[in-house]
Amino acid sequence: MKRPFDTILIANRGEIACRIIRTCREMGLRTVAVASDVDLTSPHARLADTVVEIGPASPSESYLLAERVLAAAKSTGAGAVHPGYGFLSENAAFARACEAAGVIFIGPRAETIDAMGEKTAARRIMQEAGVPVVPGEYLPAPNAEGRVDPKALEAAAAAVGYPMLVKAAYGGGGKGMRLVRDPAELNSSVEAAIREAIKAFGNGLVYLERYLERPRHVEFQIFGDAHGHAVHLGERECSIQRRHQKIVEETPSPAVDAELRRLMGDAAVAAARAVDYVGAGTVEFLLDEDGSFSFLEMNTRLQVEHPVTELVTGIDLVRTQIDVAAGGVLPWTQDQIVSRGHALECRIYAEDPSRGFMPSTGRLLLYREPDGPGVRVDSGVSEGDEITQHYDPMLAKLSVHADTRAEAIDRMRDALRRYPILGVSTNGEYLDAVLDHPAFRAGQITTAFLEQHLADWSPAAVDDIVLMATAVADAVHLTIPRHSADAAVSQPNSPWARLGRFRLEGLD
Repeated sequence: MKRPFDTILIANRGEIACRIIRTCREMGLRTVAVASDVDLTSPHARLADTVVEIGPASPSESYLLAERVLAAAKSTGAGAVHPGYGFLSENAAFARACEAAGVIFIGPRAETIDAMGEKTAARRIMQEAGVPVVPGEYLPAPNAEGRVDPKALEAAAAAVGYPMLVKAAYGGGGKGMRLVRDPAELNSSVEAAIREAIKAFGNGLVYLERYLERPRHVEFQIFGDAHGHAVHLGERECSIQRRHQKIVEETPSPAVDAELRRLMGDAAVAAARAVDYVGAGTVEFLLDEDGSFSFLEMNTRLQVEHPVTELVTGIDLVRTQIDVAAGGVLPWTQDQIVSRGHALECRIYAEDPSRGFMPSTGRLLLYREPDGPGVRVDSGVSEGDEITQHYDPMLAKLSVHADTRAEAIDRMRDALRRYPILGVSTNGEYLDAVLDHPAFRAGQITTAFLEQHLADWSPAAVDDIVLMATAVADAVHLTIPRHSADAAVSQPNSPWARLGRFRLEGLD
């Protein structure tokens, strides 16, 4: 199709920027990367045709500044901007600024972002569209002291019942959220949630929602175009979460049969139609033990976990995003979307499990990605890169595809063991423990899984041979020949195959 643009600026960094650039290359589109001063030699900056420096390392002074992103688009002749996820991806003001500047925003309309970004408004829209929602009550805006009218709060709490969640109306990721089981904790929990919401999102509006003890978190990938078409591309099981952050995702969900998939898929498409959705998005549901499901939220962007959907459907979601943004019609109807096999994704974080999963920083002394049939790595780092405290600690997404769920689990565990990372600590060993747990293998997973089954987990002790390998690698600054290191990694008992979770402080 003929597009109104031939150059796309990627308003992001890391693995998602690299992933978008690769699809643009396949489509013959020129790419522009924006980079902070510490990212100028990073993989996403090297992959793009052009790179523009937009400020210092702090995201608030670079990647989050819409005016600098648009200035970069103007100076390089970019006719479209792909925001990826995070940063400006769900910023309605940025979408409007793109439109005003004559630049196509590769995402939904600003009005859609606005409507779905405010959680209480989203709930109302879904209720009107006939989409089931978790029982909840709205609260008035807090006063200047960060407090809600006590009579209104008491009435809302009585209507919702305990246990309940206090949730920020804007934002997500667990920020501005508090679980309340005891009425005596309600006032302090609401005030704490308001303070956190103001700090994180600039708005202290919160609401109350019934807390489901052990639901599953199941989301549906939706897609719409500007011609009135909307479909879903199946579900993703995202229940394995630590501190409200997903760490393992899969499709299909072991809890969703064909009939439930039809019902939830129809609800997801109804949600998309309710806001005239254009582009890629996600409708998230809570699936209760009795099979009932409720709308949680809509993410008006591409999700981190989109690779598992691509693996089972064979569809490039970024390519379709670009085509739809250029005015194209969805290339498939609902009946033409077919899912094959099973896919799993693990998020590889630079974090230290022995220190409460605190972010781990340092130089990547050794970094080897696994490969092979059915193995996919979406990464934004390379050997020698410095991992800093400025950005999200996710290094990469490791995804696998196989004919069955059991085979996918085995393939993922094998790939994790063939993914040595030296210089920072990672969560690789923890992910392997999740996958190997009998309850996970049986598909018995809920949002309480980690708390229920791995609360007492701790990493294995560092053995002497791994400590020695770490020290040697740092001392020689990775002068080990590539072929020798790769051969060592391929041996299951090699120390290099056990380096993912270790880092020696002070050696880098």
